[in-house]
Amino acid sequence: MRDDAPVRFGAVEAGGTKFVCLIGSSPDDVVAHTRIPTRDPQQTLAEVVSFFKEAAGPPPAAVGIASFGPVELRMGNPRYGYITATPKPGWTDTDLVGPIGSALGVPVGFDTDVAGAALGEGRWGAARGLSTFVYMTVGTGIGAAAVIGGRSAAGLGHAEMGHISVPRQPGDDFPGACPFHRDCLEGMAAGGTLAARFGRPAEDLDGADLEQAVAWEAGYLAAGLRTIVYTIAPERIVIGGSIPNLPGLFPLLRTALVDALAGYGA
Repeated sequence: MRDDAPVRFGAVEAGGTKFVCLIGSSPDDVVAHTRIPTRDPQQTLAEVVSFFKEAAGPPPAAVGIASFGPVELRMGNPRYGYITATPKPGWTDTDLVGPIGSALGVPVGFDTDVAGAALGEGRWGAARGLSTFVYMTVGTGIGAAAVIGGRSAAGLGHAEMGHISVPRQPGDDFPGACPFHRDCLEGMAAGGTLAARFGRPAEDLDGADLEQAVAWEAGYLAAGLRTIVYTIAPERIVIGGSIPNLPGLFPLLRTALVDALAGYGA
């Protein structure tokens, strides 16, 4: 007798507003799924553990956690698996890996939310077949992760590519919205910045405001991506999030990036 049932794993996307949990072996084989509001750590993690314990069928062979941050990724560090100095109230110094691994008795993988997305793009999405690429999300904030040689890249900490310095675009006198650096990439091009600059959310922009927002967005993102291209030499950059849905942004961004590279390098 041969058991052809796929090996299934647990997944946790730990977000500031919700935890998304599922069990499966691929996007086409999800056997259980839930969304848990992000409350205090003790209650939220208890609900995560309950989901995996109460799901029908055999328990997952392992669990992967992709979390909002900042997080500690150095496996030899005593605080490996922790959310560290996060602005999310009540979540500073919260251990995610320890409680989930102990309660379920399975190995637990841990990385940032954008790194989890990057690995997913490499396995099933727009970066399939590539070994070195970058995934960037442009939404309320900007985050990015690099996969280099097929592995998620991390060193002293995880990358903070959303905080790359970018030159100010012509005609833009907005001071910047990043609480740490003011006019870094996130401070000038994230969704929260657009809302602060124009007085309404990006999805509500129209007319001249929309045209100007797209032009500035393409310029700032191209400047940030230029640094990433020259630093990592990715085979592809995959961009997700809500802001790339602005009409006309992607064609303009491609042109702006080529112009920013000025014929040198990749």
